[in-house]
Amino acid sequence: MHFELLHQDKETNARLGLVHTDHGTITTPIFMPVGTVGSVKGVHQQELRDDIQAQIILGNTYHLFLRPGTDILEKAGGLHGFMGWERPILTDSGGYQVYSLAGSRKINEDGVRFQSHLNGSYLYFTPEKAIEIQRSIGADIIMAFDECTPYPCDYKYAKNSMELTHRWLKRCYDHMDQTKGLYAHEQCLFPIVQGSTYKDLRTISAETIAEYGTVGNAIGGLSVGEPEDELYEMTEHVCSILPKDKARYLMGVGTPWNILECIALGIDMFDCVMPSRNARHGMLFTWEGTINIKNLKWADDFSPIDENSKVWVDQVYTKAYLRHLIKAQEYLGIQIATIHNLAFYLELVEQARQHIKAGDFLSWKNTMVKQLSQRR
Repeated sequence: MHFELLHQDKETNARLGLVHTDHGTITTPIFMPVGTVGSVKGVHQQELRDDIQAQIILGNTYHLFLRPGTDILEKAGGLHGFMGWERPILTDSGGYQVYSLAGSRKINEDGVRFQSHLNGSYLYFTPEKAIEIQRSIGADIIMAFDECTPYPCDYKYAKNSMELTHRWLKRCYDHMDQTKGLYAHEQCLFPIVQGSTYKDLRTISAETIAEYGTVGNAIGGLSVGEPEDELYEMTEHVCSILPKDKARYLMGVGTPWNILECIALGIDMFDCVMPSRNARHGMLFTWEGTINIKNLKWADDFSPIDENSKVWVDQVYTKAYLRHLIKAQEYLGIQIATIHNLAFYLELVEQARQHIKAGDFLSWKNTMVKQLSQRR
């Protein structure tokens, strides 16, 4: 597995690259749909491949550990075989649950005790345990176990948390070296930069994880409630430190305009639940801006969902029909909206790649950020 930098934009830090894995090559910049429990909600794998054209998807270590469990996954030959997905997979280590389950977890030097959201039972995750579970899941790219700090976060807590994340990272790498993969493909560990919104901490963290020389590096602890200008400031700062010849993954970001701005800052990989989660509530991202399909104004609008989209659902179905389905809480409405949003995100990064290659990314990006952030 390796990252290949193909082209650097002259006006911004945007770039084109390839992440080579045993399950296929990923073109960057790329957006990765989130499939928390081995399923991207609302769509099946053929739609992911053919309609949405996803190159890589995500799974979540914490959720997959709870169900179906590592025994089932190992019997199935890993998550690829279990869910019938032959392309690359990335798994979050469970570190985000350290943040999202703050009300029912306890952190110490050794690891984190969680209380299961399913039955209330207690689980204990250590860096070693996170690696073992991800070995069983079999994702191509696996994440180091870390603590994602909340926003706002005081300096002392952010510093202590970052240092703990760095100690856990060493243990993750040691355990990777001491264990072997269970399946016939390579797994690569990505470390995660932390440090909240403090530049000096982000500097220390970026320099620390860069020393590991891995295929890619992730930036965590952002898109957790901070203003957009702080998201961009921290991202730009960290990208100025991380090695240029390694992939850069910004975790949990974000809106279409966030993605374009962060591509300009040098990010290669993105994930976010926003396109699928918002789709389930009738919020659609289109080339003309964001629309709430449940609004009355769309009740008799028989135009295509998005006339500028390439995906077939946007041409076959009308806004009025999709509004009817969503209002009636029909599963088909959720499916159509999810396919639309995810296909839009993948088409967005595809067009970004084309404009980076053509040399006019900056002007295109500036136009699109204004256009996409409008509410229709």
